[in-house]
Amino acid sequence: MKKTLLLLTCLFFLNAFSQQKKLWAKSVINQKAPKLTVEKWLSDKPETKGKFVLIDFWATWCGPCKRAIPELNHFKTEFENDLVVIGISDETKEVVNALATPKIEYFSAIDTGRTMYNTLEVQGIPHCLLIDPDGIVRWEGFPTLTGFELTSDVIKDIITKYKK
Repeated sequence: MKKTLLLLTCLFFLNAFSQQKKLWAKSVINQKAPKLTVEKWLSDKPETKGKFVLIDFWATWCGPCKRAIPELNHFKTEFENDLVVIGISDETKEVVNALATPKIEYFSAIDTGRTMYNTLEVQGIPHCLLIDPDGIVRWEGFPTLTGFELTSDVIKDIITKYKK
């Protein structure tokens, strides 16, 4: 009986632990986002005032990052009235511009000095932040992490909850 109870207790804690969201950056959830700092805009500079801002830290060599681009393009279109999507790479302009597919349809910038990466202690990519119009981070993490995916429903819920 004691062994069964011990086994059930261990399974409960393992299950609870495995369902925690893993981050490869410093958590800033429900905190003021750091100032948006980039070295150079590869697109036009977006107007972010009064908008939700989705920042994606990514690289051209990163498979999961490239797989996320079509979804980010979709978010840009689906929420165009409320959301600005920005991709930030720590690679050079030439490397980013050489990526032919998938095509990035949202705002894009480079940060070779890793200013924002270092501020947020980003250790793994892709890493996304969803920031509300008041500059508070409302979602953070690896956008395709099983059980914690960044989806249209998640974005819609955040916009509904925090839109002024």
